[in-house]
Amino acid sequence: MHPRQLIVCCFIISCIIILSQCVGEKTYLRGEQFAEATSCATCHKNIYDTYISSAHSITSSPSNVKGSFISPDNVFHYSNGSKVLMEQRDSGLFQVGDQETHRFDITIGSGRKAQTYLYWKDGRYFQLPISYFVPAGKWANSPGFPATHPKFDRMIPSTCFGCHSSMVALKEVKMERLHIDEEFERNKMVFGIDCQRCHGPAAEHVQFHMAHPEEKEGRHITRIRDLNNQQQLDMCAICHSGLKTPQKNPFGFKPGDALSDYIYPDLSRPARPQEMDVHGNQYQLLTASKCFMKSKGMMDCSSCHNPHTSEKNDLQVFSQRCMNCHKTTNHKTAVLTDNCIDCHMPALPSNAITLLANGETSPTADSVRTHLIAIYTRLK
Repeated sequence: MHPRQLIVCCFIISCIIILSQCVGEKTYLRGEQFAEATSCATCHKNIYDTYISSAHSITSSPSNVKGSFISPDNVFHYSNGSKVLMEQRDSGLFQVGDQETHRFDITIGSGRKAQTYLYWKDGRYFQLPISYFVPAGKWANSPGFPATHPKFDRMIPSTCFGCHSSMVALKEVKMERLHIDEEFERNKMVFGIDCQRCHGPAAEHVQFHMAHPEEKEGRHITRIRDLNNQQQLDMCAICHSGLKTPQKNPFGFKPGDALSDYIYPDLSRPARPQEMDVHGNQYQLLTASKCFMKSKGMMDCSSCHNPHTSEKNDLQVFSQRCMNCHKTTNHKTAVLTDNCIDCHMPALPSNAITLLANGETSPTADSVRTHLIAIYTRLK
């Protein structure tokens, strides 16, 4: 073979190897049955364009950090005299403590109420000690972290990513004494809750409709309207039923699966719904509501929520949906059809998240809108 031909052949073979590795990395995270996360936009552009502004799409992100990095608003003071600075450098954003400095590698949370942050070290993710508390507009100690001193060693397991991302790649999982030790693949994550977390794997669906653009009926994809009411509830409850002990990896959940196959029953559930903490238990609180029980299997999360768009703080929109079932003539007091929510689903303090905002001397409980729909006679 001529030397030039040999060089060309070696170049082509090298390209094939490199490209095959790229394809392997792309399919490694979720498998070949999944399409590219952005492929839905080709045929469902209007839905996709509104979805990317929704909270689901930014439950995790490699950027999108809120909060000030300008002095004097970029410092958090601890009661022992130590502090953590939020600094913007040419190489990125950092939290700088007296003893440790770490980068803002991943943002967790949509930023509607708060954001917390992770950094990467030696194959693990760790939570940074300072979060951003949106209601106060200030930096705050991260949930569950001490307000007395900075703590940089809280390791984050894959179960946390199960509800804050669409997939994270694990390199190795092993048992170390009484706990599971996980090593992650760096920069291998599908950020946010994407379309396929709710609609299921879509590779075959995309391939078919790209080849048959004239076909308007969705093929090779789960149609949500074909699921029964409990199956639709379970889709939301896999993440919106609080922190429970998992039986199976939540990334494996597909529409139509049963929640009970993925989460162990909560035997510690309070006898009265009012005793449940409002944080994270939306499914349990909703199903304990009279609205839900009287709907006789007709009410689910999508009765009130449109998951494809951002409707945060639009109380009038949600109140109009109440009117689909409730007649105003039966209301005992002045009818407020533009705001049923504040009275019947009030924002209540969370027992799970209490933050000490910078400059405050006493902690503030994060308020979360309860999904126990009821008549609240008095709120303190």
